[in-house]
Amino acid sequence: MSAIQTGKILIVDDDVDVLRAARLLLKRHFAVVEFEKNPQKIPYLVTNFDFDVILLDMNFTRDLSSGKEGFEWLDKILDIKPDASVVLFTAYGDVEMAVRAIKAGAVDFVLKPWENEKLLATLQKAVENRQNKQSATPTLSNKPVTNNENPMIGDSPAMKELMDTVARVAATDANILILGENGTGKDLLARHIHQLSHRAEKPFVSVDLGALSETLFESELFGHVKGAFTDAREDRSGRFEEANGGTIFLDEIGNISLPFQAKLLTVLQNRSVTRVGSNKPVPLDVRLICATNRNIGQMAAQYLFRQDLLYRINTIELHLPPLRERKEDIVMLAEYFLGIYRKKYNRPVAFLHETLITQLEQYEWPGNVRELQHAIERAVILSQGKTLMPKDVFVKTASSNDSALDTGFNLEEMERNMINQALKKHNGNITEAAKELGLSRAALYRRLEKYNI
Repeated sequence: MSAIQTGKILIVDDDVDVLRAARLLLKRHFAVVEFEKNPQKIPYLVTNFDFDVILLDMNFTRDLSSGKEGFEWLDKILDIKPDASVVLFTAYGDVEMAVRAIKAGAVDFVLKPWENEKLLATLQKAVENRQNKQSATPTLSNKPVTNNENPMIGDSPAMKELMDTVARVAATDANILILGENGTGKDLLARHIHQLSHRAEKPFVSVDLGALSETLFESELFGHVKGAFTDAREDRSGRFEEANGGTIFLDEIGNISLPFQAKLLTVLQNRSVTRVGSNKPVPLDVRLICATNRNIGQMAAQYLFRQDLLYRINTIELHLPPLRERKEDIVMLAEYFLGIYRKKYNRPVAFLHETLITQLEQYEWPGNVRELQHAIERAVILSQGKTLMPKDVFVKTASSNDSALDTGFNLEEMERNMINQALKKHNGNITEAAKELGLSRAALYRRLEKYNI
C-alpha cells in the first residue's frame, strides 16, 4: 500500500503500547498523527483542531469491557462536531458492540489486534470520504462571524458600545476582565475576542475555575511531572501550556481561594509556568481573558481577592449587560435561536406571533440569554405549527407569574419521552420514528444509546 501523506489522524487510547504501535505505523502514511491517552481531553482537541479521522478506543478505565465510555465519547464528539469521522478500536469480543456504535454515528471499526493493511485501508477510506465531503461543501471561515451567525448579537446602545470597545482592544494582547451575570454570554464574548485577535488561528482554552477542586487546581492549570503525586503516572501539560501562543479564558475567577490567587499571580508575573513536581519553568505566550459574575472590586476591598492580581487581570474591563438592560435585542436573539433550532429539529415553525414578541420584551429574563435560548429550544421542540405562540414559550409555574421555563421541565427527559412516543406510534420502526422526529437514523440511534432506550 502506497503512502498517501495526507490526512490528520487523532488516536485516543489509554494503552501506551497501542498508541506507540499505531503511531509508528500511521506516521509513515498520513501527514499528521496525534495521540492522546486521556479521553478527558477529547472535547478540547475536537473543538480546537480539525482532524480528518478520530481513532477511538471503546473502553478506558471505567467498566473496562462494557464499551459504555466509547459510546459516551462518540456521542460527545458528534455533539461538538457532527461531521466528525470516528473509527472505533475494539477487541474481538466487542464486534457486536462496535456494530451498534456504527449505527450510532461511527463510520467504521477496526479489530484489536489489528492487521496493518486493514487498519491503513480503513483510515484511508475514512480520510478520503471526509475530504470529499468537505470539498463538496463551503469551508467555514475562522474569521469573526457576523451578527446573523454569532450569539453576540445586539443593536441596543449597550451592546453597540460594548462591541465598539471590543473591536478596539481585541487586536492587542491586553488582559481582559469580563463582568456580567450568569447566562449573559461571557464565554461567547471571550471566544469572539479571540477570533478578532491575531491569535485566532492558535488555541482557545477555556477553564471553569469554579468547577476545579483545590486538589486539582495546580495540576490542571500548570501540569505535573511523573511521580509528582500518587496518580501522576506520566508527565502532563496544564491548561496554560495547552494555550501557549493562543488565548486562555479563566471563567469564574472570583471563586478561587487566596492561596491559589497567589500562585496564579506568580505565573502571570513571570510569564512562565512550572509543573507540579518540577523546578523547570516553561515560558508562556498567552493572551489572558478572565470572567466573573461576582463584584470583584468589592471582594478586593474586603481582602477576599488580591488587589495586585486584580490589577493584572483587568487591564481592560468589559461589562456584559443583562438581557433586561438590552431589551431591544430580545427579539433579534429569539429569531436567531428559532432559526438554529428549527433547522436542528427539522420543525416547520418559522415565525414569532406579535403577542409573543410583546411578552418576550416585557419578561425580565433572570437567566439572561441562556434562559431565552432554552425557552426557544423547548418551544421549537414542542411546536406544531409555523408560528410560535405565547403558550409555546411561557408556561405557568406554581405562582401566578409567567415563566419562560417551568423548573419541572428537563430537556433531556422531554427528548427521551418524545423518542419513546415516536417509537410507540410507529411500532418500533426506526426509519419512520426518525422522520417523525426530524432526525437522521444515525442521530436517532445515538439518542437511543444515550438514553438506553
